[in-house]
Amino acid sequence: MVCGMTNTGLAAIAGESRIVTRSAWSRQRDGVSIRDPSRRPMSMRVILATAILSLFATAHAVEAERLPAWLLELPASVGEILIADAEDAALYRFENNGHGIVQLDERYMSIGRNGVGKQRAWDRKTPLGIYFITEELDTSRLHDKYGDAAFVLDYPNAWDRYQKRTGDGIWLHGVDRNDPQRPPLDTDGCLALPNEEIVRIAGDLQPLVTPVIVARELQWAPASDIAVTRAEFRRALARWQTTINEGDVAGYLSLYAADFRQQDMDKNAWSTWRANVFAARGDSGIALRDVLLLADPEEAGLFLSRFTQVMVYDGQEVQTQKRLYWRRNGAQDWQIVTEDHG
Repeated sequence: MVCGMTNTGLAAIAGESRIVTRSAWSRQRDGVSIRDPSRRPMSMRVILATAILSLFATAHAVEAERLPAWLLELPASVGEILIADAEDAALYRFENNGHGIVQLDERYMSIGRNGVGKQRAWDRKTPLGIYFITEELDTSRLHDKYGDAAFVLDYPNAWDRYQKRTGDGIWLHGVDRNDPQRPPLDTDGCLALPNEEIVRIAGDLQPLVTPVIVARELQWAPASDIAVTRAEFRRALARWQTTINEGDVAGYLSLYAADFRQQDMDKNAWSTWRANVFAARGDSGIALRDVLLLADPEEAGLFLSRFTQVMVYDGQEVQTQKRLYWRRNGAQDWQIVTEDHG
């Protein structure tokens, strides 16, 4: 990055994704071409200044080709995504607006009084990982400490259960109106925002849609690297779908890791059950809609695919929302370690 320059107005373009600040749109709209024929010939000083600005712009263009490292693919159905940066006590909000991924804003946030990395009930730590808002609560029926709005997160998710983490009741909420000034380490494990801030974003948070990524620190990655990972992930998911549509039981089960677990089933029990499902279903195929692809912020090599699975059963279309947690061992070696619905 060039010394003294800010990130305002940078645009990052990566295949289907890019990140653009609102001021960038304004400058592009209001900018004046240096080739305007109504202007006088440029002096040497102007030429040098233009050259220097061009170098700055080039440096910014290189830096702009970076995106939040975990956002691999967002469907149109996901309008916003939240990323909690525990180290900076900041909650970032990104918008998926059809032009790409736009950083909308950031706001102060408190987390668990014992930090992050929740493992068990009442350890007063905030969990790290990929979560989804499941419902909005009526705060008039809650303790004053939850403030003006409260949203439930789906901790523990399938990966947390796989790791045998315990506890529940992790929310995104406001603060006590009578004691609003809260330190960064303050809650029993929840994410807490100032009341005016959570009210400001509450209308855009959709239960069962809005993802909330909780990380130690927001990480950025070159857009080209994200595009490569996205393509690999898409191929793995396509193989999974193809094995189902072709009735390839062996191929399907090969995509599940030896240490796969789903609730009380290990790989052997899962294999027996799924083989019976394949035999009973016959020629029914599936389609995938609203595919969301994310990388886990804490577990290296762990990825989540979330989508709506559509199939026709007895002449009726049946839709199921599925989540597959994948472990990436190499470019051609992706395997599912656990999965669930919702």
